[in-house]
Amino acid sequence: MKIEVYSPTIRRKEMDAVLTAMVEDKIGPGERARLLVATAKEQFRFDYCLSLRSPAIALSLALRALNLEDGQGVLISALSPRYYRQVIEDLRLVPVYGDVGASLPCMSRETAEKALGVQNGGPAPRCIVVHHTLGFMPDMAALAELGLPVIEDLSQSCGSIPAEGFEPVHGTFTILGLEERDMLTSGGGALLYAMNRRDASVLRNFGDLPPEFCLPDMNAALAAVQFREAAKNREKRQEIAGAYTQASLQTRHKRFIPREDYEYNNYAFPLILETGLKDVTAYAKKKEITVESAFADTLAGQVDPGLCPESYSLSLRTVLFPLYPRLRSHEIERVSKLILTLP
Repeated sequence: MKIEVYSPTIRRKEMDAVLTAMVEDKIGPGERARLLVATAKEQFRFDYCLSLRSPAIALSLALRALNLEDGQGVLISALSPRYYRQVIEDLRLVPVYGDVGASLPCMSRETAEKALGVQNGGPAPRCIVVHHTLGFMPDMAALAELGLPVIEDLSQSCGSIPAEGFEPVHGTFTILGLEERDMLTSGGGALLYAMNRRDASVLRNFGDLPPEFCLPDMNAALAAVQFREAAKNREKRQEIAGAYTQASLQTRHKRFIPREDYEYNNYAFPLILETGLKDVTAYAKKKEITVESAFADTLAGQVDPGLCPESYSLSLRTVLFPLYPRLRSHEIERVSKLILTLP
């Protein structure tokens, strides 16, 4: 049986929660969405939060909350999700692209500074949107030192654990996507929150949104169970990633190395290939295992390779292998063997 590269972890508990919401005829925005926010607040300890229908709405509101003027620049990584560009341009702002570092698929202080200094006639960025691509966390403290407001996107890095004694740095506003391929899913949606009272007061201006902007209770019911099951799912991911890592160490292909001040959540298992992506994809297909380009749904293909050479290079040779808690032991063994025997 073919092993897909991705599968949402929806078990009986999630299905029962959604069914209960449907039976109670409470599928639109309401009490379950408020309970989800309360559940998230216990974990993240934010001051105020909006539950929304999509990450695109969350990003749009976060940018609007910064009171940027038409034509001003927004610094984003070339490996950010494709919808970033659409949202930014719809607000009459201009995306400014920063490259990623050599060791992680995220903007670094150095690459951000370079992007700030090379405008090529375009506008100077007035804020930064930092996407934690593939769950890897950049040095937020270093990025914050650039002095620009930061919108932080934890959609893929949710569940990463700070090292003991390490205090994480948060953005002005934080997005937690709940889409199908995010670390936690509600089938679609997002939370947008602010950690401190000052920034929260700005978000409260959007507190009376029309229901069409808000997360439905049916989705919130699913997400609430995902929050409660997160620790168990994270342990399973760690177990699977351990097996894959042992296999990859015996190949010539490289891995991203997470920062030491966080314990990686193992959102994904990417490898930076020494061979062509096409050859590996074809080889995996013969083994009835799906693999895919790690950055197919990013902006890498829309950015001048000369501006972001590292991002462009990674987009051509980074592949994702199946990693999700529902994988069975024999499937993990098959994928591990595939990694071990890659061309």
